Amino acid sequence: MQRVVVGISGASGVIYGVRALEMLSELGVESHLVLSKSAELTIHYELDRSVAEVKALASEVHSVRNVGASIASGSFKSLGMLIAPCSIRTLGEITSGVTSSLLTRSADVALKERRRLILMVRETPFHLGHLQNMVTATQMGAVIAPPLPAFYANPKTIDDIVDHSVGRALDLFDLDAPNTHRWTES
Repeated sequence: MQRVVVGISGASGVIYGVRALEMLSELGVESHLVLSKSAELTIHYELDRSVAEVKALASEVHSVRNVGASIASGSFKSLGMLIAPCSIRTLGEITSGVTSSLLTRSADVALKERRRLILMVRETPFHLGHLQNMVTATQMGAVIAPPLPAFYANPKTIDDIVDHSVGRALDLFDLDAPNTHRWTES
């Protein structure tokens, strides 16, 4: 069974993490979810869903405070971790190696085990410190994949834009998400 850890931080754009959970389920991939406390607030503001409904999309949910959870151990096998969206605070904790929650501890584990860590960084504009942290994360082995629209896919709705960004992020785990439009493919 393939597994992916999905982290949702409190940055705007929690729909990216929610859609990742839905796509992973469609692909038959086991998902392990960890939500920051701020993510729970952002879900309330941005989505027409409850936190309980979002949690129900995951194969397993882990409390952000439970640093002893399975996903906090290198012996927990997975394809890696996707943080969607990834706040600047979360990025900073990852690059410093000083983790304060299961969200950032799990990211640290992905890096130390040389597994994929995909960070859908959600902030604009960036100042030099943000950019330096992205460079540092990349040097550590993470992939910075901000959710940016690809207009060659001719998106008609916000859902089209979200699906494309999440599909491309899942590509980085060698998972072929449904409805991902690719350059020159119909």
